[in-house]
Amino acid sequence: MATFDAENTEPAPFLVENIKLLPRGHALDIAMGNGRNAICLAKAGFSVEGIDISPEAIKAARELVRQSGVNIKVEIADLEGDYRIRRDAYEVIICFNYLQRSLIPQIKAGLRPGGIVVYETFITDQAQFGKPRNPEHLLGHNELLELFRDLRCLRYREGIMEDLGAIASIVAEKT
Repeated sequence: MATFDAENTEPAPFLVENIKLLPRGHALDIAMGNGRNAICLAKAGFSVEGIDISPEAIKAARELVRQSGVNIKVEIADLEGDYRIRRDAYEVIICFNYLQRSLIPQIKAGLRPGGIVVYETFITDQAQFGKPRNPEHLLGHNELLELFRDLRCLRYREGIMEDLGAIASIVAEKT
């Protein structure tokens, strides 16, 4: 479940903090919302694709992309339906504020060797602060680290973060 916030147009701080670690090339933004993170990648020189199930989010993303003057391929896609991440297609795959555990193997397969995933979403402690509260949409403690255990962890953080809520974040490389 993604938390769509059309008003927030600033890229996720964790992405900005780690962008220098990312190999240039093709990038995929999963559950992209209004495109704020995809735009950040495009401005940094990536060839970016962004997907989201919400027509409202895609409409907002197309407008924000137009205003930013970058080129991003934007697509409505149902991650829980027929959509499949292309194998060995991306140097970078990012996902923020969305959790679909069954998608993790596709993310790993979608990365080229040397490719990097940047993933950040809510952990169980978030329920005390607000949405999301559904346990299916909240990571357990250390779960994100476990989900990407077979990749090389470059950066990891987990806990209650000021202004962000209770989150876990990882930058991991497919070797």
